[in-house]
Amino acid sequence: MAKLTKKRKLALSKYDQNKVYGVSDAAKILKEISNSKFDGSVEMSVRLGVDVKQANQMVRGTVTLPHGTGKSVRVLVLCTPDKEAEAKAAGADHVGLDEFITKIKGGWTDVDVVIATPATMGKVGALGKILGPRGLMPNPKIGTVTMEVGKAVTDAKGGKIEYKADKDGIVAVAIGKVSFDEKKITDNANEFIQTIVKAKPSAAKGAYIRSMYMSSTMSPSIQIETKSLGF
Repeated sequence: MAKLTKKRKLALSKYDQNKVYGVSDAAKILKEISNSKFDGSVEMSVRLGVDVKQANQMVRGTVTLPHGTGKSVRVLVLCTPDKEAEAKAAGADHVGLDEFITKIKGGWTDVDVVIATPATMGKVGALGKILGPRGLMPNPKIGTVTMEVGKAVTDAKGGKIEYKADKDGIVAVAIGKVSFDEKKITDNANEFIQTIVKAKPSAAKGAYIRSMYMSSTMSPSIQIETKSLGF
């Protein structure tokens, strides 16, 4: 068993690992136990009672966090010339089509979000093997294939994030930064939780939310109380 560091022991001494906490209490504790030298991310992890091998039980979507993620989001818009001005006005970092398709085929993926218009998907589809594994492939279900490129860019820059259950039914996302105050962390966490609750597939049986934890980049995790959610 790995030996605990002094910092880890100190962090663990500040709360009861066997207790479940409300979101606001967890946010308060997290700020007390996060001691990294950099501004770490605040992360939420939810284990769901779903079988993602069944298409009708997949949990996937987007949520717009009220206080953003605290991260500078780099956005690429792949579009035809008539949409370039709209994308640039909304703050897209990169705008174009053929030149970026060539760059991506060459291995360039230095962006956080890729947005495409429907007319470009014939060309963008060929990038699936590169963008897909990185979670960058545009998808109409999450609003990244759209004619409203300006709105899509604004949403991405303003705190809209994607969530998706992995093969074990776990959804893990970053909802902010440790430097956020307790209220901002709490607000973002509650928005994410409410979105996950609303996303419950009708085909899911038994307990939907099995467990939920909050942590920061280098902190222990804090278990969140879920009984009040009705699952």
